[in-house]
Amino acid sequence: MLLFSSVIITGTGIVLSFLSIWMIYTFLRERVLRAVLWSVALFFIPGIMIFLFAGSLPSSFSTGMVFLIFIVTFFVILPPQVKKVPVDKAPGESLDERDIMFSRRLLRPGMPEFEDYYSRHPEKKEPDDIFRGKPGLLSPDAKLFDPFTFFAAGALFDTVETLAGDVEGGVADQKVTVNPVGMSRLLKSWAKKMGAVSSGITGLQHYHFYHTGGRSYNYGEKIVPGHKYAFAFTVEMEEGMIATGPLGPSVMESATQYLEAGKIAVVLARYIRKLGYSARAHIDGHYLVVCPLVARDAGLGEIGRMGLLMTPRLGPRVRIGVVTTDMPLQPDQYKEDRTITDFCIRCMKCADNCPVKAISSRHPKPVRGITRWQINQEACYTYWTVTGTDCGRCVAVCPYSHSDNLFHRLVRLGIRKSWLVNRLALPLDNLFYGRKPIPRQVPEWLNPDTDRITK
Repeated sequence: MLLFSSVIITGTGIVLSFLSIWMIYTFLRERVLRAVLWSVALFFIPGIMIFLFAGSLPSSFSTGMVFLIFIVTFFVILPPQVKKVPVDKAPGESLDERDIMFSRRLLRPGMPEFEDYYSRHPEKKEPDDIFRGKPGLLSPDAKLFDPFTFFAAGALFDTVETLAGDVEGGVADQKVTVNPVGMSRLLKSWAKKMGAVSSGITGLQHYHFYHTGGRSYNYGEKIVPGHKYAFAFTVEMEEGMIATGPLGPSVMESATQYLEAGKIAVVLARYIRKLGYSARAHIDGHYLVVCPLVARDAGLGEIGRMGLLMTPRLGPRVRIGVVTTDMPLQPDQYKEDRTITDFCIRCMKCADNCPVKAISSRHPKPVRGITRWQINQEACYTYWTVTGTDCGRCVAVCPYSHSDNLFHRLVRLGIRKSWLVNRLALPLDNLFYGRKPIPRQVPEWLNPDTDRITK
């Protein structure tokens, strides 16, 4: 028995030591000194001590240690007990695009649309007048203005706009017969080859579409759903860039991935039209659908506390692209992942770190007849117009947003599969990274020597 205990304890010491070395390596690559120090204190030193003294421990202590190890192992393999979060999956009605901030920011006094909107929503005029009095997104007068990152983001958004003419187009006269299963597999593989990290297909529902357009090209026009299927995909925003939010690199990276998502969507839509089927790409500034809802129903994640798509692999650190079409496809079966929404209920890190407290720290509540989380979009967007960036602080601090390496993948897997990891992930994340992490510094390559550039 004593030999058995010694072997178990020695093995535990070795496992803890190697785990700590792996963690230290991971955190050093991420340049998070705080996490490195806590890994040494909590795992490396205890692991070494257990390994060195396993054979000299009193028998009673050894027995207690073995018992503790088995208890911990039991809770590691025990599935997590998660409660069903009271969030409605299917909204009862479609959204009006004119109500979102990206539409309201286009309204100017004297415009017929301005008078029409605020005559119907007088309660929104006062908060909207506040953001109109601020410098604006990417403005040189904004609080965090930086010419290198702001102008880069502007160039990227301008390039996205050049794709707008290709979101729709003529359909080939001759229709190619396709196998829905094989065609679905082809689109997913091709999207991945072009840079998508996840993709899925869903049958379109009425709530996926805005019921009325709100952009300059379709303001006030009724949107008539004309397609049966949606192909949704995500592209990754680089963790190091997003972690600087609300500084300039975050909006630069955001714009970069809007462009990447736009390119993929436009290419796929063009391809489908060449096969003889109607297809439309939905890209930044030219959406007819609510992308997070489409992506969720395509099996790509859940809608989290901050109102964004929470993917199991990258959390909210993604941008979404959608192609709608009448080409026969094989929809993916949506399976609710309660561990994500359960984690959002307990975490609240995005709410605590929001500079203007635009994210609710409470449970979901009824909004327009459905139960969900609702951010204060006026406060959020007004902050954007002050800083000049799209902030991204909520995305940066989310525990699901950490680097997509093997260590963090195992932690995310543990949240879904292990009771102990599910319960320890949040307090350990707070310990290693801080409850309110400081934004990272601007990457060195984005700090050019102005004198050398202008010579």
